[in-house]
Amino acid sequence: MNIHEYQAKAVLREFGVPVPRGIPALSQEDVAKAANELGGPVWVVKAQIHAGGRGKAGGVKVVKSIGDVESEAKRLLGSTLVTHQTGPAGRVVRRLYIEEGSAIDREFYLSMLVDRESSRVAIVVSREGGMDIEEVAHKTPEKVRSLTVDPVTGVSPFHARLVSEVLGLDADLQKQMTRLLAQLYKAFVEKDMSMLEINPLIVTKDGKLLCLDAKVGFDDNALYRHADIVALRDLNEEDEKEVEASKYDLNYVALDGTIGCMVNGAGLAMATMDIIKLYGEEPANFLDVGGGASKEKVAAAFKIITADPKVKGILVNIFGGIMKCDVIAEGVVAAVKEVGLRVPLVVRLEGTNVEKGKQIINESKLNVISADDLDDAAQKIVKAVQKAA
Repeated sequence: MNIHEYQAKAVLREFGVPVPRGIPALSQEDVAKAANELGGPVWVVKAQIHAGGRGKAGGVKVVKSIGDVESEAKRLLGSTLVTHQTGPAGRVVRRLYIEEGSAIDREFYLSMLVDRESSRVAIVVSREGGMDIEEVAHKTPEKVRSLTVDPVTGVSPFHARLVSEVLGLDADLQKQMTRLLAQLYKAFVEKDMSMLEINPLIVTKDGKLLCLDAKVGFDDNALYRHADIVALRDLNEEDEKEVEASKYDLNYVALDGTIGCMVNGAGLAMATMDIIKLYGEEPANFLDVGGGASKEKVAAAFKIITADPKVKGILVNIFGGIMKCDVIAEGVVAAVKEVGLRVPLVVRLEGTNVEKGKQIINESKLNVISADDLDDAAQKIVKAVQKAA
């Protein structure tokens, strides 16, 4: 789960992390109040969407009068911001953040994330902070350094020394970095974050470290422990199908392809997506119904897939272990009877209760193409979609 910049800064502020003063604005009326409360002489008007690249897309503007704050806010509120992370459709700007200006001397990049290889939190830093960090990482990866944190000892002065060396900080700034890393790591662990990005982390003209921007993502599996974080969720920033899937505890991610997938098990789902691409088409989603799905859960998953206008064909690929093939079959049949079937459907079942599952499909008299194995299923759905195109 992701949150807006102003929400991320509020969370970090709870842990003592230095961030600029700012006030969120959800309407034009809020904008003038926020600007007056903050005072001048410099303000920053920031579009609040769940995507990076706002600055390059015109979503972050530095202004020097309340009149300019209001005009920039009027331009942004309700507009569609297109960045390299939003895709061509962009995101509608429904919230703004009015922030006090900062006197920047130097800009850096700092983030914390879960390193799956070491099963530890990794600290990633670079002297090349700002809007072009992705390009820096791509073209000059040697300018980006990372180090991991032992969960037993946590962040120590040793980490601060290494980070300070990479960033070229003097003794006073190293003391500040020691404190900042401890605060960020505490926030990361206690709030079950999966990613915490400060870009840029700046040194101000008066020699202070300040987190000028903040992007935070949380581990969905730990949200039950954090009602305060769940309350920050902005459903307008999420795909409607993903929101609906979350109501049924389905692991669903919308993609841009034409073949909808219903699979049990993340590994099998990834393999199914790969083989669809191998035969020349693109998956429309990642969907893992899980090992203990009910008939109702499967039906809900099927309806989510069919509601996607991009879907031109559906592949159901189930290997029954804990998840029984007959339960999948019953869910698919129930969903088709409710919403209809307007695109080709290929079903491959194998494992627990497979014969019973096939019987349910056959007796339903649905227009279903059966498949013997995954390779056969992929070829059949790709052929059916391409024939219908």
